[in-house]
Amino acid sequence: MSEKTNAARILDRLKINYELVEYAVDPDNLAAEHVAEELGEPIEQVFKTLVLRGDKSGIFVCVVAGNREVDLKKAAKVSGNKKAEMIAMKELLPLTGYIRGGCTAIGMKKRYPTFISEDAADFPFIYVSAGKRGLQLRLSPTDLAKAAEASFADISTI
Repeated sequence: MSEKTNAARILDRLKINYELVEYAVDPDNLAAEHVAEELGEPIEQVFKTLVLRGDKSGIFVCVVAGNREVDLKKAAKVSGNKKAEMIAMKELLPLTGYIRGGCTAIGMKKRYPTFISEDAADFPFIYVSAGKRGLQLRLSPTDLAKAAEASFADISTI
């Protein structure tokens, strides 16, 4: 097993139960579908962490199921913005400390408002990145919300 990520150390500190699950990385396919296939889990339980910029509040984070997209209108509304857009890929590492395919809502460089798609609560556990490619966290949605200081919201669409 690879060494613990910052996100895993934060979960340890908060005494939150989780499991680290390794998977084979395909650098040409960082999509959630690929991760779900590698894990042998339904795509609805493999969540991706997306970083957005609102026209009023600035940076915020959305965590949505791999088979869904963030709804920019809904995300803007719950985050107190009129409009929101995805950040440019080159901004991801400087803003969060994470790279594409290894971004997690836990332990970002700064604390950003974070929203988890409300459908996550339908599952006893979900998968999110552990903070590096090839490693996922398996944990309950409520524990993710606690660790990321996030709230559940209607932010995604099929």
